[in-house]
Amino acid sequence: MARLRRGTPGLIRDLNRAAILGMIGDGGPIARVEIARRLALSAAAVTDITRELVEAGLVQQVEQGPSSGGRPPILLGLVGAAAQAVGVKIAADHLAFVRVDLNGNVLARRTEPFETAGPGALVKLADRLRGAVDEAGRGPGRLLGIGLGVPGIVDAAGNVTAPIVGWSGLALAPMLRGALGVPVLVDNDVNTLAVAERLYGRGRGVEHFITVTIGRGVGLGIVVGGDLYRGFGGGAGEFGHLPIADDGPPCECGKHGCLEAAVADPALARRAIDAGLVGTQDPDPMASLRRLADGGSEAARMIYADAGATLGRAVGGLVNVLSPQLIIVSGEGTEAWRHLAKTFRRALDAAVFPPLRGVRVDVDPWDDAKWARGAAALVLRATFTAPLYERQPEDAVRERLGGRSDPGPTIAQGAASLVAR
Repeated sequence: MARLRRGTPGLIRDLNRAAILGMIGDGGPIARVEIARRLALSAAAVTDITRELVEAGLVQQVEQGPSSGGRPPILLGLVGAAAQAVGVKIAADHLAFVRVDLNGNVLARRTEPFETAGPGALVKLADRLRGAVDEAGRGPGRLLGIGLGVPGIVDAAGNVTAPIVGWSGLALAPMLRGALGVPVLVDNDVNTLAVAERLYGRGRGVEHFITVTIGRGVGLGIVVGGDLYRGFGGGAGEFGHLPIADDGPPCECGKHGCLEAAVADPALARRAIDAGLVGTQDPDPMASLRRLADGGSEAARMIYADAGATLGRAVGGLVNVLSPQLIIVSGEGTEAWRHLAKTFRRALDAAVFPPLRGVRVDVDPWDDAKWARGAAALVLRATFTAPLYERQPEDAVRERLGGRSDPGPTIAQGAASLVAR
Protein backbone atom coordinates (compact mmCIF):
# COMPACT_ATOMS: atom_id res chain seq x y z
CA MET A 1 0.00 0.00 0.00
CA ALA A 2 1.29 3.46 -0.88
CA ARG A 3 2.27 5.58 2.12
CA LEU A 4 1.34 9.22 2.53
CA ARG A 5 4.26 11.59 2.24
CA ARG A 6 5.26 13.64 5.24
CA GLY A 7 3.90 17.16 5.35
CA THR A 8 7.19 18.93 4.65
CA PRO A 9 7.37 22.50 3.35
CA GLY A 10 8.54 21.09 0.03
CA LEU A 11 5.50 18.83 -0.22
CA ILE A 12 3.15 21.68 0.67
CA ARG A 13 4.72 23.77 -2.08
CA ASP A 14 4.33 20.86 -4.52
CA LEU A 15 0.67 20.53 -3.53
CA ASN A 16 0.07 24.24 -4.03
CA ARG A 17 1.97 24.26 -7.34
CA ALA A 18 -0.08 21.32 -8.67
CA ALA A 19 -3.30 22.92 -7.46
CA ILE A 20 -2.48 26.26 -9.10
CA LEU A 21 -1.38 24.67 -12.36
CA GLY A 22 -4.52 22.53 -12.34
CA MET A 23 -6.74 25.54 -11.79
CA ILE A 24 -5.12 27.43 -14.65
CA GLY A 25 -5.44 24.40 -16.90
CA ASP A 26 -9.04 23.63 -15.92
CA GLY A 27 -10.43 27.14 -15.51
CA GLY A 28 -8.06 29.52 -17.25
CA PRO A 29 -7.57 32.21 -18.25
CA ILE A 30 -7.79 33.22 -14.61
CA ALA A 31 -6.46 36.02 -12.40
CA ARG A 32 -4.06 35.46 -9.52
CA VAL A 33 -6.51 36.98 -7.05
CA GLU A 34 -9.18 34.49 -8.16
CA ILE A 35 -6.73 31.59 -7.78
CA ALA A 36 -5.95 32.76 -4.24
CA ARG A 37 -9.64 33.05 -3.40
CA ARG A 38 -10.62 29.62 -4.74
CA LEU A 39 -7.66 27.78 -3.19
CA ALA A 40 -7.65 29.77 0.07
CA LEU A 41 -3.98 30.68 -0.43
CA SER A 42 -2.25 33.94 0.34
CA ALA A 43 -1.76 36.39 -2.51
CA ALA A 44 2.00 36.23 -1.87
CA ALA A 45 2.08 32.43 -2.22
CA VAL A 46 0.12 32.55 -5.48
CA THR A 47 2.31 35.33 -6.88
CA ASP A 48 5.48 33.43 -5.96
CA ILE A 49 4.37 30.12 -7.50
CA THR A 50 2.88 31.63 -10.65
CA ARG A 51 6.09 33.60 -11.21
CA GLU A 52 7.97 30.30 -11.03
CA LEU A 53 5.55 28.73 -13.54
CA VAL A 54 5.95 31.70 -15.90
CA GLU A 55 9.76 31.50 -15.67
CA ALA A 56 9.56 27.76 -16.43
CA GLY A 57 7.63 28.56 -19.61
CA LEU A 58 4.50 26.69 -18.50
CA VAL A 59 2.21 29.65 -17.83
CA GLN A 60 1.84 32.96 -19.60
CA GLN A 61 -0.05 36.21 -19.19
CA VAL A 62 -2.74 36.03 -21.86
CA GLU A 63 -5.02 39.04 -21.38
CA GLN A 64 -6.38 41.59 -18.95
CA GLY A 65 -9.59 40.94 -17.05
CA PRO A 66 -12.37 43.48 -16.48
CA SER A 67 -11.59 46.19 -13.93
CA SER A 68 -13.73 46.74 -10.84
CA GLY A 69 -12.34 50.22 -10.31
CA GLY A 70 -8.62 49.64 -9.95
CA ARG A 71 -5.97 48.29 -12.28
CA PRO A 72 -7.38 45.49 -14.51
CA PRO A 73 -6.18 42.04 -13.34
CA ILE A 74 -3.77 40.04 -15.50
CA LEU A 75 -5.20 36.68 -16.55
CA LEU A 76 -2.99 33.59 -16.72
CA GLY A 77 -3.20 30.65 -19.12
CA LEU A 78 -1.15 27.59 -19.98
CA VAL A 79 1.55 27.69 -22.65
CA GLY A 80 0.28 24.90 -24.87
CA ALA A 81 3.57 24.51 -26.76
CA ALA A 82 5.53 23.94 -23.54
CA ALA A 83 4.85 20.20 -23.50
CA GLN A 84 3.21 17.29 -25.30
CA ALA A 85 1.59 13.98 -24.45
CA VAL A 86 0.77 10.95 -26.57
CA GLY A 87 -2.47 9.04 -26.10
CA VAL A 88 -3.30 5.61 -27.49
CA LYS A 89 -6.56 3.66 -27.43
CA ILE A 90 -5.82 -0.03 -27.68
CA ALA A 91 -8.50 -2.21 -29.29
CA ALA A 92 -8.36 -5.87 -30.25
CA ASP A 93 -7.63 -5.07 -33.90
CA HIS A 94 -6.27 -1.52 -34.04
CA LEU A 95 -4.50 1.34 -32.28
CA ALA A 96 -5.73 4.93 -32.31
CA PHE A 97 -3.02 7.54 -31.65
CA VAL A 98 -3.20 11.23 -30.82
CA ARG A 99 -0.51 13.72 -29.83
CA VAL A 100 -1.66 16.74 -27.85
CA ASP A 101 -0.13 19.89 -26.40
CA LEU A 102 -0.32 20.97 -22.76
CA ASN A 103 -3.74 22.52 -23.39
CA GLY A 104 -5.04 19.23 -24.79
CA ASN A 105 -5.19 20.52 -28.37
CA VAL A 106 -4.71 17.68 -30.87
CA LEU A 107 -1.50 18.11 -32.88
CA ALA A 108 -1.65 14.82 -34.79
CA ARG A 109 -3.86 11.73 -35.01
CA ARG A 110 -3.89 8.42 -36.82
CA THR A 111 -5.27 4.87 -36.63
CA GLU A 112 -3.25 1.73 -37.40
CA PRO A 113 -4.26 -1.95 -37.64
CA PHE A 114 -2.83 -4.01 -34.80
CA GLU A 115 -3.49 -7.52 -33.45
CA THR A 116 -3.16 -7.60 -29.66
CA ALA A 117 -3.25 -11.39 -29.59
CA GLY A 118 -0.70 -11.86 -32.36
CA PRO A 119 2.81 -13.28 -31.85
CA GLY A 120 5.24 -10.76 -30.36
CA ALA A 121 2.40 -8.28 -29.86
CA LEU A 122 4.06 -6.48 -26.94
CA VAL A 123 7.36 -6.01 -28.75
CA LYS A 124 5.44 -4.70 -31.76
CA LEU A 125 3.43 -2.40 -29.51
CA ALA A 126 6.62 -0.99 -28.03
CA ASP A 127 7.95 -0.41 -31.56
CA ARG A 128 4.78 1.50 -32.54
CA LEU A 129 5.00 3.60 -29.39
CA ARG A 130 8.70 4.26 -29.98
CA GLY A 131 7.74 5.73 -33.34
CA ALA A 132 5.28 8.03 -31.56
CA VAL A 133 8.02 9.10 -29.13
CA ASP A 134 10.34 9.90 -32.05
CA GLU A 135 7.58 11.87 -33.76
CA ALA A 136 6.96 13.86 -30.59
CA GLY A 137 10.67 14.64 -30.39
CA ARG A 138 10.31 16.61 -33.62
CA GLY A 139 7.38 18.63 -32.27
CA PRO A 140 7.14 21.58 -29.89
CA GLY A 141 7.80 21.18 -26.18
CA ARG A 142 9.02 18.27 -24.11
CA LEU A 143 7.21 14.92 -24.18
CA LEU A 144 5.65 14.33 -20.76
CA GLY A 145 4.69 10.72 -21.37
CA ILE A 146 2.34 8.24 -23.02
CA GLY A 147 -1.17 7.39 -21.87
CA LEU A 148 -2.79 4.10 -22.85
CA GLY A 149 -6.48 3.23 -22.67
CA VAL A 150 -7.22 -0.50 -22.62
CA PRO A 151 -10.56 -2.36 -22.49
CA GLY A 152 -10.04 -4.06 -19.14
CA ILE A 153 -9.12 -3.71 -15.47
CA VAL A 154 -5.92 -1.83 -14.65
CA ASP A 155 -4.50 -1.70 -11.13
CA ALA A 156 -2.47 1.15 -9.62
CA ALA A 157 0.82 -0.39 -10.79
CA GLY A 158 -0.32 -0.57 -14.42
CA ASN A 159 -1.00 -4.32 -14.52
CA VAL A 160 -3.72 -5.15 -17.04
CA THR A 161 -6.36 -7.86 -17.22
CA ALA A 162 -8.28 -7.47 -20.46
CA PRO A 163 -9.84 -10.69 -21.79
CA ILE A 164 -11.20 -8.92 -24.87
CA VAL A 165 -7.62 -8.36 -26.10
CA GLY A 166 -6.20 -11.58 -24.61
CA TRP A 167 -4.20 -10.10 -21.70
CA SER A 168 -4.26 -11.39 -18.12
CA GLY A 169 -2.18 -9.94 -15.28
CA LEU A 170 0.10 -8.24 -17.80
CA ALA A 171 2.57 -5.76 -16.28
CA LEU A 172 2.05 -3.48 -19.27
CA ALA A 173 2.99 -0.09 -17.84
CA PRO A 174 6.26 -1.19 -16.14
CA MET A 175 7.36 -3.08 -19.26
CA LEU A 176 6.72 -0.17 -21.59
CA ARG A 177 8.31 2.39 -19.26
CA GLY A 178 11.51 0.40 -19.35
CA ALA A 179 11.35 -0.22 -23.10
CA LEU A 180 10.66 3.40 -24.05
CA GLY A 181 12.43 5.41 -21.37
CA VAL A 182 9.43 7.73 -20.86
CA PRO A 183 6.57 7.71 -18.34
CA VAL A 184 3.72 5.40 -19.37
CA LEU A 185 0.33 5.62 -17.64
CA VAL A 186 -2.37 3.01 -18.29
CA ASP A 187 -6.05 2.93 -17.38
CA ASN A 188 -9.32 1.43 -18.50
CA ASP A 189 -10.36 3.04 -21.78
CA VAL A 190 -13.74 4.22 -20.47
CA ASN A 191 -11.96 5.87 -17.55
CA THR A 192 -9.74 7.71 -20.02
CA LEU A 193 -12.83 8.86 -21.91
CA ALA A 194 -14.33 10.15 -18.65
CA VAL A 195 -11.11 12.08 -17.96
CA ALA A 196 -11.29 13.64 -21.43
CA GLU A 197 -14.92 14.62 -20.86
CA ARG A 198 -13.95 16.17 -17.52
CA LEU A 199 -11.07 18.20 -18.95
CA TYR A 200 -12.39 19.18 -22.39
CA GLY A 201 -15.87 17.88 -23.05
CA ARG A 202 -19.39 17.77 -21.72
CA GLY A 203 -18.17 17.09 -18.19
CA ARG A 204 -16.06 20.22 -17.94
CA GLY A 205 -17.18 22.10 -14.83
CA VAL A 206 -19.40 19.18 -13.74
CA GLU A 207 -18.38 17.68 -10.40
CA HIS A 208 -20.46 14.48 -10.51
CA PHE A 209 -21.18 12.62 -13.74
CA ILE A 210 -21.06 9.17 -15.29
CA THR A 211 -19.97 8.13 -18.78
CA VAL A 212 -21.75 5.05 -20.11
CA THR A 213 -20.34 3.47 -23.26
CA ILE A 214 -22.17 1.04 -25.52
CA GLY A 215 -20.94 -0.92 -28.50
CA ARG A 216 -18.67 -3.96 -28.49
CA GLY A 217 -19.22 -4.01 -24.72
CA VAL A 218 -20.81 -1.84 -22.04
CA GLY A 219 -18.55 0.36 -19.93
CA LEU A 220 -18.78 2.96 -17.20
CA GLY A 221 -16.60 5.84 -16.07
CA ILE A 222 -17.46 7.50 -12.75
CA VAL A 223 -16.45 11.04 -11.82
CA VAL A 224 -17.15 12.00 -8.20
CA GLY A 225 -16.22 15.38 -6.79
CA GLY A 226 -14.46 16.25 -10.03
CA ASP A 227 -12.13 13.25 -9.91
CA LEU A 228 -12.21 9.77 -11.38
CA TYR A 229 -13.41 6.97 -9.12
CA ARG A 230 -11.49 3.77 -9.87
CA GLY A 231 -12.42 1.56 -6.93
CA PHE A 232 -10.26 -1.03 -5.24
CA GLY A 233 -7.73 -2.51 -7.66
CA GLY A 234 -9.03 -0.33 -10.51
CA GLY A 235 -12.11 -2.49 -10.98
CA ALA A 236 -14.85 0.14 -10.71
CA GLY A 237 -16.96 0.54 -13.82
CA GLU A 238 -17.52 -3.06 -14.92
CA PHE A 239 -21.13 -2.06 -15.55
CA GLY A 240 -21.50 -4.48 -18.44
CA HIS A 241 -21.30 -7.39 -16.00
CA LEU A 242 -24.16 -6.21 -13.82
CA PRO A 243 -26.47 -9.26 -13.55
CA ILE A 244 -29.94 -8.48 -14.88
CA ALA A 245 -31.45 -11.97 -15.43
CA ASP A 246 -30.77 -15.34 -13.82
CA ASP A 247 -31.58 -17.21 -17.03
CA GLY A 248 -30.24 -14.64 -19.50
CA PRO A 249 -27.95 -15.27 -22.46
CA PRO A 250 -24.32 -16.29 -21.91
CA CYS A 251 -21.75 -13.53 -21.51
CA GLU A 252 -18.11 -13.55 -22.62
CA CYS A 253 -17.13 -13.40 -18.93
CA GLY A 254 -18.49 -16.92 -18.46
CA LYS A 255 -21.66 -15.96 -16.58
CA HIS A 256 -25.25 -15.73 -17.77
CA GLY A 257 -27.57 -12.75 -17.70
CA CYS A 258 -25.06 -9.87 -17.70
CA LEU A 259 -26.21 -6.48 -19.00
CA GLU A 260 -23.59 -6.68 -21.75
CA ALA A 261 -25.03 -9.99 -22.95
CA ALA A 262 -28.36 -8.24 -23.50
CA VAL A 263 -27.52 -4.82 -24.94
CA ALA A 264 -24.00 -4.84 -26.43
CA ASP A 265 -23.52 -5.09 -30.20
CA PRO A 266 -22.80 -8.86 -30.27
CA ALA A 267 -26.07 -9.49 -28.41
CA LEU A 268 -28.08 -7.33 -30.81
CA ALA A 269 -26.40 -8.95 -33.80
CA ARG A 270 -27.26 -12.38 -32.43
CA ARG A 271 -30.92 -11.40 -32.05
CA ALA A 272 -30.98 -10.04 -35.59
CA ILE A 273 -29.51 -13.27 -36.96
CA ASP A 274 -31.90 -15.44 -34.92
CA ALA A 275 -34.82 -13.37 -36.26
CA GLY A 276 -33.66 -13.87 -39.85
CA LEU A 277 -33.09 -10.14 -40.33
CA VAL A 278 -29.37 -10.53 -40.97
CA GLY A 279 -27.48 -13.40 -42.59
CA THR A 280 -25.04 -15.52 -40.61
CA GLN A 281 -22.25 -14.63 -43.04
CA ASP A 282 -22.87 -10.88 -42.96
CA PRO A 283 -19.46 -9.22 -42.41
CA ASP A 284 -21.03 -6.32 -40.50
CA PRO A 285 -24.34 -7.41 -38.97
CA MET A 286 -24.68 -4.26 -36.85
CA ALA A 287 -24.45 -2.00 -39.91
CA SER A 288 -27.10 -4.15 -41.60
CA LEU A 289 -29.37 -4.03 -38.56
CA ARG A 290 -28.99 -0.26 -38.33
CA ARG A 291 -29.86 0.15 -42.03
CA LEU A 292 -32.99 -1.96 -41.55
CA ALA A 293 -34.07 0.13 -38.57
CA ASP A 294 -33.33 3.36 -40.44
CA GLY A 295 -35.44 2.05 -43.32
CA GLY A 296 -38.45 1.44 -41.12
CA SER A 297 -38.21 -2.27 -40.24
CA GLU A 298 -40.36 -2.73 -37.13
CA ALA A 299 -38.58 -5.96 -36.22
CA ALA A 300 -35.18 -4.24 -36.31
CA ARG A 301 -36.49 -1.27 -34.36
CA MET A 302 -37.92 -3.57 -31.72
CA ILE A 303 -34.47 -5.07 -31.09
CA TYR A 304 -33.11 -1.60 -30.42
CA ALA A 305 -36.17 -0.60 -28.37
CA ASP A 306 -35.76 -3.61 -26.07
CA ALA A 307 -32.06 -2.85 -25.65
CA GLY A 308 -32.78 0.80 -24.89
CA ALA A 309 -35.28 -0.12 -22.18
CA THR A 310 -32.92 -2.63 -20.58
CA LEU A 311 -30.05 -0.14 -20.60
CA GLY A 312 -32.29 2.62 -19.24
CA ARG A 313 -33.38 0.51 -16.26
CA ALA A 314 -29.78 -0.36 -15.45
CA VAL A 315 -28.60 3.24 -15.72
CA GLY A 316 -31.53 4.25 -13.53
CA GLY A 317 -30.07 2.03 -10.83
CA LEU A 318 -26.78 3.88 -11.16
CA VAL A 319 -28.56 7.20 -10.74
CA ASN A 320 -30.19 5.95 -7.54
CA VAL A 321 -26.80 4.94 -6.15
CA LEU A 322 -24.57 7.77 -7.41
CA SER A 323 -26.95 10.73 -7.98
CA PRO A 324 -24.97 12.23 -10.88
CA GLN A 325 -25.58 15.67 -12.33
CA LEU A 326 -25.07 14.36 -15.86
CA ILE A 327 -25.10 11.10 -17.82
CA ILE A 328 -22.91 11.01 -20.92
CA VAL A 329 -23.56 8.16 -23.37
CA SER A 330 -20.82 7.36 -25.87
CA GLY A 331 -19.28 4.50 -27.85
CA GLU A 332 -19.87 3.10 -31.31
CA GLY A 333 -23.36 1.97 -30.28
CA THR A 334 -24.50 5.60 -30.29
CA GLU A 335 -24.58 5.44 -34.09
CA ALA A 336 -28.04 3.89 -33.60
CA TRP A 337 -29.06 6.07 -30.66
CA ARG A 338 -32.15 7.39 -32.45
CA HIS A 339 -33.59 3.89 -32.13
CA LEU A 340 -32.61 3.50 -28.46
CA ALA A 341 -33.33 6.96 -27.08
CA LYS A 342 -37.09 6.87 -26.49
CA THR A 343 -37.28 3.58 -24.57
CA PHE A 344 -34.01 4.41 -22.76
CA ARG A 345 -35.40 7.66 -21.39
CA ARG A 346 -38.75 6.15 -20.46
CA ALA A 347 -37.15 3.23 -18.58
CA LEU A 348 -34.58 5.53 -16.95
CA ASP A 349 -37.25 7.85 -15.56
CA ALA A 350 -39.36 4.91 -14.38
CA ALA A 351 -36.41 3.36 -12.53
CA VAL A 352 -35.09 6.49 -10.82
CA PHE A 353 -36.13 7.42 -7.28
CA PRO A 354 -38.56 10.33 -7.82
CA PRO A 355 -36.50 13.06 -6.06
CA LEU A 356 -33.56 12.22 -8.36
CA ARG A 357 -35.46 12.32 -11.65
CA GLY A 358 -34.65 14.76 -14.41
CA VAL A 359 -30.93 14.08 -14.69
CA ARG A 360 -29.58 15.34 -18.00
CA VAL A 361 -28.52 12.80 -20.64
CA ASP A 362 -26.02 13.90 -23.31
CA VAL A 363 -25.02 11.68 -26.21
CA ASP A 364 -21.43 12.14 -27.35
CA PRO A 365 -20.92 10.71 -30.87
CA TRP A 366 -18.33 7.96 -31.04
CA ASP A 367 -14.83 8.88 -32.19
CA ASP A 368 -11.76 6.69 -31.58
CA ALA A 369 -9.55 9.77 -31.46
CA LYS A 370 -11.59 11.11 -28.55
CA TRP A 371 -10.80 7.97 -26.55
CA ALA A 372 -7.12 8.34 -27.44
CA ARG A 373 -7.23 11.99 -26.39
CA GLY A 374 -8.58 10.74 -23.08
CA ALA A 375 -5.56 8.48 -22.75
CA ALA A 376 -3.30 11.48 -23.37
CA ALA A 377 -5.32 13.32 -20.72
CA LEU A 378 -4.05 10.77 -18.17
CA VAL A 379 -0.62 12.29 -18.66
CA LEU A 380 -1.77 15.91 -18.68
CA ARG A 381 -3.91 15.28 -15.61
CA ALA A 382 -0.85 14.01 -13.75
CA THR A 383 0.72 17.46 -14.07
CA PHE A 384 -2.33 18.91 -12.29
CA THR A 385 -2.60 16.28 -9.56
CA ALA A 386 -1.02 16.84 -6.17
CA PRO A 387 1.60 14.15 -5.27
CA LEU A 388 0.10 12.90 -1.99
CA TYR A 389 1.76 9.49 -1.85
CA GLU A 390 5.21 8.01 -1.93
CA ARG A 391 6.64 7.91 -5.43
CA GLN A 392 4.01 7.02 -8.04
CA PRO A 393 4.26 6.65 -11.85
CA GLU A 394 2.67 10.10 -12.24
CA ASP A 395 5.66 11.66 -10.44
CA ALA A 396 7.82 11.00 -13.49
CA VAL A 397 5.43 13.09 -15.59
CA ARG A 398 5.71 16.03 -13.19
CA GLU A 399 9.48 15.70 -13.17
CA ARG A 400 9.63 15.89 -16.96
CA LEU A 401 7.39 18.94 -16.89
CA GLY A 402 9.94 20.53 -14.59
CA GLY A 403 12.81 19.62 -16.92
CA ARG A 404 14.00 16.52 -15.05
CA SER A 405 13.87 12.94 -16.29
CA ASP A 406 13.76 9.63 -14.44
CA PRO A 407 12.44 6.81 -16.64
CA GLY A 408 12.80 4.11 -14.00
CA PRO A 409 14.11 0.80 -15.44
CA THR A 410 16.67 1.04 -18.21
CA ILE A 411 15.59 0.72 -21.80
CA ALA A 412 17.57 -2.50 -22.07
CA GLN A 413 15.80 -3.94 -19.03
CA GLY A 414 12.42 -3.01 -20.46
CA ALA A 415 13.19 -4.50 -23.86
CA ALA A 416 14.36 -7.72 -22.22
CA SER A 417 11.13 -7.99 -20.24
CA LEU A 418 9.05 -7.53 -23.40
CA VAL A 419 10.97 -10.23 -25.25
CA ALA A 420 10.55 -12.51 -22.27
CA ARG A 421 6.79 -12.30 -22.68
